[in-house]
Formats: sequence, C-alpha cells, structure tokens
Amino acid sequence: MNDFINTALIVSGIDEEYQNSVIDGITSSAAEFNMNISCFACFGGVLANKKNDIGEYNIYNLINYDKFDGFILMTNTVNEPESREIILNKVRASGKPTVVFDCDSVPEFYNIKIDNFQAMSELVEHVISVHGAKKINYVSGPLVNPEAKDRYDAFCSVMERHGLEIENGRLFFGEFRAADGVNAVNYFEDSKLPAPDAVICANDAMALAAADELEQRGHAVPEDIIVTGFDNTFNARYHFPSITTVNRPLEKAGRYACQIIHDIISGKEVSRTVTFKAEPLLAGSCGCCTDTMKDMHLFQKSTYKLMNKCRSDISLLNRITTGLANTESAEENFKTASDFIREIDCQRFTICLCSDWNNRYKKGLRRADTERIDSLSYTEIITAPLILENGRASSVDSFESSEMYPFEYTDAGNVSYFLPLHFREHCLGYYIITNSDFPTKSMLCHSIMLNISNSIENIRRLLELNRMITELDKLYVNDQLCNIYNRNGFIRAADEIYNKCLETGEKLLISFIDMDGLKYINDNYGHKEGDFALQRLASIITDCTSHGRICARFGGDEFIILGSGAEENDVEKLENDFSTRLSSLNMAINKPYEIGASIGVVVTEVNDSMTLFSLITKADEIMYEKKKRKKTSRYL
Repeated sequence: MNDFINTALIVSGIDEEYQNSVIDGITSSAAEFNMNISCFACFGGVLANKKNDIGEYNIYNLINYDKFDGFILMTNTVNEPESREIILNKVRASGKPTVVFDCDSVPEFYNIKIDNFQAMSELVEHVISVHGAKKINYVSGPLVNPEAKDRYDAFCSVMERHGLEIENGRLFFGEFRAADGVNAVNYFEDSKLPAPDAVICANDAMALAAADELEQRGHAVPEDIIVTGFDNTFNARYHFPSITTVNRPLEKAGRYACQIIHDIISGKEVSRTVTFKAEPLLAGSCGCCTDTMKDMHLFQKSTYKLMNKCRSDISLLNRITTGLANTESAEENFKTASDFIREIDCQRFTICLCSDWNNRYKKGLRRADTERIDSLSYTEIITAPLILENGRASSVDSFESSEMYPFEYTDAGNVSYFLPLHFREHCLGYYIITNSDFPTKSMLCHSIMLNISNSIENIRRLLELNRMITELDKLYVNDQLCNIYNRNGFIRAADEIYNKCLETGEKLLISFIDMDGLKYINDNYGHKEGDFALQRLASIITDCTSHGRICARFGGDEFIILGSGAEENDVEKLENDFSTRLSSLNMAINKPYEIGASIGVVVTEVNDSMTLFSLITKADEIMYEKKKRKKTSRYL
C-alpha cells in the first residue's frame, strides 16, 4: 500500500450546497484517513449551452483510473447520461474500492444512502394532513437522478394513498437548478389550471426561486400557496419566510465515504450499504410557526461574511477581466493571471494546457460526426505554463497527461480540484487548485475560470490571426510556382536595397533575365514541362544570388536579380556563373529540350535623379540586345 491513499472524487456542480456539504465532509477527513483527494469537477448544465457542456464534461476524460486507490462518485450530480455511464464503466473496470451516494443501480459499489423516500413522504403527508392541501403541484429533478426519482416516487405514493389526482399540468421536471423554480411557476400559470394549494419542490434551490416568483405574481407564501423544498440549505433557512425542507446528514455522508475507502484498503469488512435518516424541518413557508430569531445572530454573521467575500470576488473578477483584455501574448497573459491569482487563498494554482493549445482547431475538421474530434481530447503531452505555489510562480515544460499532475505529493491530506479549461466544446487544458475552498465556497469561481479560459482563447486567436497574416503575406510576395519573390515581394525588398545604396554610395547590381523558348516547350511538351523548366531556371537564378542579393519572378518568363555593394567586374562574374550553372543543369536533367535564357546585367551608382524602374529598364534593354544577337525572339 502507498504511504497515503490516492482517492478520486468525481462530481458536477460544486457550487451547489448539496455538493458543498458532502465535499466538506470528504475534505475535512482526508488527513484523518491518510488520503489525498483529487476532485474532478465541472459546471455542466449551468449555462444551458450544449457546446459549453461538452467542454465542461470533458474533464472526466482526463482521469487516469490506474493512478487511484479508490473512488468516491457523486454521479448523482452528473446529469449528462453518457458521461455518467462512461465514468461508471471505467470505475467498474478498475476494480478499485468505490463509494457512491444514493445509487442502487450499481450494487457492486459501496452505497451511502439517505432515505429520501421516507423524508419526502413525511413532508408531503404533513402538507396534506396538517395543512389540508388538495391541489398540489410538484417540481422534480431529472428522473435519471436516483435521488430525484426517490423523491418523485414518494410524492406520487402519498398522493395516491390520499386519493389525490396528479394532473399533468401540475408536474414540472427540471435539473435541480434555481431557474427551474421560475420556469415551473411559469409552466403552472400557462396550464390554466386553478392555482395550487401547495408547490412541493425536490430541492431548496428550486423552492426558493419558485417562492420568489409566486410572490412577484401576487401569491402570498404560505397564505395563498405553500412552498416546500429539500436539503436544508443556508438560503432556505434564512429566506423569508423560511422554507419548509428536509435536513440530510450530508457532511456525515462525505466523511463516511472516506472511512469506507480507508477501511477496505486496510483489510476491514465493510457493509455494502448504509442508510442515514433524513428529517423534515417545518418552517414558515408551509405556515408552521418557528422561532426564526434564535439563529439571527448566526444569519447576520454568515450573511456579512458572504457579502464581503462576494464583493471581494467581484472586484477580482472585474480587475482580472480588464487586465487579461490587455494581454497580447501567452507569456503576458500568464504573468497577468498570476498577479491576480495570488489574491486567491490557495496553496497551489496550476494552469495546464494541451501541447497544441494554440493550434487546436486544425485537426479533425473533416472527420465523420461519429468520430471524436481532436480538439475535444487532451493531448498526450501537457504543458504547465503557470504553477503558482505559495505566491511563487514556476512552470513545467511538459509532462504526460496520464500523470494528470505536473508534480507529486509527498504527504497526505491534500485536496486538489481539477476544473476544465476550454472554449465552447474545444478542450484547451485544465486548472488544478490545491488546498483551497475557493472552488466550492466562492460564488464566482466558475466565472473567473471562464474568464481566464476566454483570455487564453483570445491569445490563441491572436496567434492564429498573426499566422494567417504571415501566410497571406507570403502569398502576396512569393511566387508559388518558383518559390521566390513575385513582383510585389521584389518591389518591397528592392526599395530597402535601393535606399541603402542611395545612403551609403554603394553600387547597385541589377540583372534582368528572360527565358528562351518557353512557348516552344509548352506547345510541344505541355505546360507541366513548361512549369518544370521555369522552376529549374528559378533554382539557377536563386543559386546566383549570394552576398545578400535577392531574386524574383518579375513576369511570366522574366526574372530579376538585385543586390548592393557591387563592383564593375560583378557583371562578368554573374553572367559566367549563370551560363555555367545553366549548362550543368541541362546536362543533369537530360530533357529533349534545352532550358535557355538571356541575361542583362547593370552595375551602377545611384542618385536622387534615378529611379529603380529606370535601372530595371536599362538591364532589360541590355538583355534584349543579347537576345536579338542570339536571333531568338523573346516570345518563342
């Protein structure tokens, strides 16, 4: 056994109070049970954006199941069925000790249950028997979630026992999010059914939103409509009226999950299933009187702390937004990010990027829809351009993604949150936040992570734009057939050389070259051979451009050489060098035709009264005279 137990915690929506409470129990007991916790988390389903959700859920593809001694699965929070099933299958294949929560569908795992069914039954029974509710609406979580299913089944069971009808217009199925509470009230209003006596919600987030929406529509809670929730969250306790809800021992469940993993690895016998009891908490939203003042001092203290933290985080978010917006390189981006991340209370903050993060979208674009696109996957090699540890920045050039971490732990009790770094569905990398409650306690963690991700995407786009500009510039100045300057490129480069000669007094060399017999080659051997001949001639001309000279294809079969620092004897040298190389080329290629060309060379001083094109014309005239002497038309 390792000196410590490496445990993977897999969860979604860590900003929700249910997840928060379970995670608190896990993290607070990690050191006690000699564990290091790696929490793979995302914010799937938060933004109602399918492409964004793909990028969020991709964090689960990073997990190397061979690296862990045990697993704690909060797959009841993962509302994407395919991702959830992949996780379960991979954990099964690992054969490692695994704990789940409220999940009877995987009997091979150790199941920590909270009796949702009984608690919801008691809550619905109270609303009917004590408060006389007859017309009851229900706001459910997704039935693929086992807890949502238990609560819904309990509601249906009690309604049936009392002989109360469940009309279709009184049922709404959401995702456990606050927005579902608002949407449910809108749906109930649109159904045109008589107003309900009670709205029973499967969790507090939906109940709080529903209660507020009902109040805005003129319905008093609980005088007109009773509203109940489930989970006993902070906001539910201190809402006005306080929400009738169900208290669940969530921290206890999280702690017990760690104990199960520890005991199994230690060789102890452990029960496959343990069930904790949950209890209804009757409060103001159902009309039951409670002493709401006894915890007011705690509420005031907690609210002040929450508001103060929120103000601090908003300031950080605003400053990091403006700071990152001004960065124009990856290095500048990470430096700016590190300046702000230092304000987050954490032992270590790491940004990990795919090795091709700045070139992610070029691969896999033509693949079939059924195949995985490369930009959705983590690369085999990862780079960590920013590791901020106790305020000191460092980096790791590369490590294997199968290692997940760019570093190793030497002790137990560490908790690391792996969060996705992506733009829409495209995977760019991931964050690792170590030994900090920022991911779970800050309301703006997701916003700040998205902000940094977007800034990295902006840098990627800027780099891509610069690459495209470079490529377009090459197309603008280069001849694609001969791979030398075209007329545009020549004019740009020639101006610099001409001005240098004008300033320094150096002599300028200009050579104009016209290919002989290109029309003859095209007509008799085809344009492919004509292109071949042009390319070979261009290679000879390129070989003649040493000592800082440049060359270009000036027209269809016309070429030019230009250079500074020339001497009079360079005319003969260039002509002889060109002629020798041309003869050698024809012997080497052994074609049924000869590649020939006429050349004119001028070496001259330059002054303000001259223009570059007048000198080019002079070289062209010399070349043309030589061509006439060879009795070869330049248009053959």
